[in-house]
Formats: sequence, C-alpha cells, structure tokens
Amino acid sequence: MAASLLSIPSSLLLLLLLLLLLHAPPLAFSQPFVGVNYGQVADNLPPPESTAKLLASTTIGKVRLYGADPGIIKALANTGIGIVIGAANGDIPSLASDPAAAAGWVGANILPFYPASNITLVTVGNEVLMSNDENLISQLLPAMRNMQGAITAAGLGGQGEGVSDPPSSGLFHPSFEGRLRDLLEFQRENGSPLAINPYPFFAYQSDPRPETLAFCLFQPNAGRVDSGTGIKYMNMFDAQVDAVYSALKALGYKDIEIVVAETGWPYNGDSNEVGPSVENAKAYNGNLVAHLRSLVGTPLMPGKSVDTYIFALYDEDLKPGPTSERSFGLFKPDLTMAYDIGLSKSSQTPASPTAPVTPTPKPTGMGWCVPKSGVSDAQLQAALDYACSQNIDCSPIQPGGTCFDPNTVASHAAFAMNLYYQTTGKNPWNCDFSQTATLTTNNPSYNGCVYPGGST
Repeated sequence: MAASLLSIPSSLLLLLLLLLLLHAPPLAFSQPFVGVNYGQVADNLPPPESTAKLLASTTIGKVRLYGADPGIIKALANTGIGIVIGAANGDIPSLASDPAAAAGWVGANILPFYPASNITLVTVGNEVLMSNDENLISQLLPAMRNMQGAITAAGLGGQGEGVSDPPSSGLFHPSFEGRLRDLLEFQRENGSPLAINPYPFFAYQSDPRPETLAFCLFQPNAGRVDSGTGIKYMNMFDAQVDAVYSALKALGYKDIEIVVAETGWPYNGDSNEVGPSVENAKAYNGNLVAHLRSLVGTPLMPGKSVDTYIFALYDEDLKPGPTSERSFGLFKPDLTMAYDIGLSKSSQTPASPTAPVTPTPKPTGMGWCVPKSGVSDAQLQAALDYACSQNIDCSPIQPGGTCFDPNTVASHAAFAMNLYYQTTGKNPWNCDFSQTATLTTNNPSYNGCVYPGGST
C-alpha cells in the first residue's frame, strides 16, 4: 500500500483496474459513494451470511472483494449491496491470450449469481504495474479487452472502470507513461474510471508533525496552499485525489473518472510505528465519511463525492508485516464495531475524533451552530479557516460586510461555522469542528447580521 507511481515520493498508490459497470439502482438507505474492502487473508472471519446481515444494518452501499468468492457473492444476494469482484493477477495470462478464457471467467463468476447478487464492477488485476513483471504488464491491456468483450457478449452491458506536493504538480512517473497512455486510452473508450489508493496515514508517517496529523485527519488546521493554483487545501485526502486529477489532466485524460479503491487508517501498530491509534482511526474514517456525505467534493472536482472504498471491513490476521497491516478493520470477527464512524443505520453520527461521546440524535433541521464557551482563539481561527475553505460565502465577515463587526475571531468564526453547518446538510457532524462547536436554539443574529438557520 505504501508505494507510488508518481514522480514525487508519496503515500498514494495508483491502481489501473478495469471496472465493468453492470447497471443497478442504488439502495434507498445506503450511501452510494461509501464502500468497504472485504479482504480474506484471515482465519477467524465470520460466515458470509453473518457478514451479509451486518452490512445490511449499515449505510455501506458497496463491497469490494479481492477475488470472486462464490460463498460471499451468494450470501449478498437480494441485499442490493453492490459487489466488486476481481480477476487475479494469475488469471491475466489466460485472459489475455484467449477470449474464451474471459468468457469462461464471466460464465463461472458472474452469470450464476447476477442479478440476484448485485455485481456492479469487475476488476482485472491488482497493482500490476507495481509488480515489475514486464510480461504480466504487457498482458494487462489484452486481458482487459477480452474481459470487456466477454461481459458485453453476455448481455451485461459494460462500461469499464501517484501523490505530489503541490497537488497541481501531480505527474505520473515517466517510466510508466507509455503503458499508462495505452491503458488510459482504453479506459476512455469504455468509460472506465481510474482506481487509486490514497493513504494520508502514510503521508503522516513520513512527516509526523502535529499540523500534518490535523491535515490528514480532516481536523481544523491552517491549510496548505498549492503554489501552482493558489488553492488552499484543508485535508490530505483532497490533495491526494486532486494530484491524480492533475496528473490525468497533464496527460490529456482529465475526463476519466477517479474511484478511491482503498483508503483507511489503522487503529493499532507496533511501538515504533507513528500514527496508529483508535483515536486517529476514528477521526480519519469518521471525518472521511462526513466529508463524502457533504458532497462538497475536492477543489478541482467540486460538487460531488468520489466513490470511496474504506479499508477494511475486518482485520486480516494472517497478513505479514507490521501490526498496523493487521489492524485496519472497522468491525471485529464477532460483528461488533472496532470503533464507531457513523455507518450504522440506527445512528449515522460519527463518533468524536478525540474522545467517545454519546451518539447525537438525528438532525431536526432546527437551530444554529455556534462555538462552545471556553474555546481558544487559535482553535476558532482554525475552524474559521476550514469553514471558509469549503465553498461557503464568507463575504459577510469581510471588511464592509454586514457581519464584519465586531471584528473578532470569535464573531467571525461563529458566523462561518453556522453557515458551514446550514450549507452542508444540518447533520450533527457538520457542527463538530473537533468538538469546538455546539447546536443551539437561540438565534445568534444581531443588528443587520442575519445567521441563516432555525426551524425548516
């Protein structure tokens, strides 16, 4: 997960996957842009049927498998949950050399289950370009073409499916450019998104300063300005995703959609590992879900949420490497939460990024968001900077604006925090700001300064 294809060392791993879309309506109660990775390198996983019931109790809309396990695919039948299945790297040579092999793969792994099992995407290979296997790399595109043909022939439709600083300077490593152009051209022809693995966790490990941690965890921070565009980024996730967009744009493929195939944060690690903790994992994953739900998007791709698969559903206790590699699970084998990030249908409120809190009731559409008493000016300034970076209109608190006076950090932060809350859906997690804000039924408007809100 730690390697990168971008010319500048990073924590972002780019994958080229063929994701073949089998059209299906989204679940009524799911978050269609929130998915989860279901790895199986473990000997203690619950039965697939139990996992299916668990997923049905959440707002997770999609599950990504790293293969095509028939037991799991069958267990997810009639749940409506979107399923991503994959052809392994070992399948690529036969898929590339023989269209009949691709037809056989589709016949064995899709047709017996679809449409009862909502198979929405098919991946071809995993991290192939990072394998340094020239023979395998050369066979990837032919395999993709044959798989595309097999899915189309089966009448299943068929569209197919690294980081730098600053984001606008994102470029793919020159040694991969030739291969990438061929693959990207194929993806363009078939409407195939590009799958990437942004991991702010690894970015923090390489720069373990407090301000970097806040930037990686979507917490209030001073932000980082892209010297190429002047855009101020308020979190690492957006910066990493936009770096890929910039790299695609530089190659002439900015029209290709981006999908986040993996991202996550470990809740445990070895004593020499920087960053793993329950607190940080709750903060990253919980704030990521809130960010996706806001539909704000990224600075270069505003107004929509990138389809994102969180890593992972369960720990994989047989994976090699440091303890963190076995500590990404959102749920335990007994189906209880490792920590709460607001995915349960019964309570969609993410747990606090810094301390456990009582779940907040569902939003009522009433009230205003204001700073808590006793919050420092430094914290308020960070919240103010964050809110005004999220495409809200902060002109009323600029000189000459109706809410400029009193010209204090507290007053300006209160206006911006409330406007952010009102604009992003009036959900409890939109009025958190790292536990510096609270909801009130007392209208904070004064004189000619009107705070939007109240009963709706």
